[in-house]
Amino acid sequence: MEGKNKFTTVVFDFDGTIADTNQLIIGSWQAVFRARRGVEGEISDILATFGEPLYYTMEKLFPEFDVEESVDIYRSYQKEIFVDQIEIFPGMKELVLELKERGYKVGIATSRLRASTLLGLNKFGLEDKIDALVTVEDTAKHKPDPEPALICLEKLGSTADESIMVGDSAYDMGCGKNAGMTTVLVGWSEVAKSGVESTAKENASADIFTPDYIIENAEDIWEILNNSEI
Repeated sequence: MEGKNKFTTVVFDFDGTIADTNQLIIGSWQAVFRARRGVEGEISDILATFGEPLYYTMEKLFPEFDVEESVDIYRSYQKEIFVDQIEIFPGMKELVLELKERGYKVGIATSRLRASTLLGLNKFGLEDKIDALVTVEDTAKHKPDPEPALICLEKLGSTADESIMVGDSAYDMGCGKNAGMTTVLVGWSEVAKSGVESTAKENASADIFTPDYIIENAEDIWEILNNSEI
């Protein structure tokens, strides 16, 4: 008798996972550094913040300034150029379309605002392919807290044990693990991979930041899905 596939649901992060927003995010942080410090920040320091909730990072980097005003500088930089500057990572559109074709439920849990996430999905032709979208406005707690993932699973009508969280940061891995999901780290960002490894080492007693799987290409996820029969 043919086995039943364990997984029914795939939840993606957006920035760094579906959308290549790296240069846009770096530019946004540099706009804040120029406004607040008069000089640009170190790229390594900016890259180390990837995956963190925006308000958390803003308070950490610019504690002496009003957080809302700093966030406004960051978001104002992106406002007019967001759609032009972002691209979808190779194979990700095809992956989402094939997941839907095969009957999987597809969700997104992101720390980005809903409006800009929808702009990106629309540009990529994926807006109507996402079954549930959870953004920063939908949660009181943020990654690595499980709340974003749990809200997404509730909207999808899925349980954690049948679901995969796919992301590019330690915060995505922590969010998924804390929710009881299987976690998959995308390997197309060396910065992200090194950041996850660093966070995992720093928090050796908490394996929530260590992914269950690492994929180097979008289509590699099928090896996980196709070998998960129960």
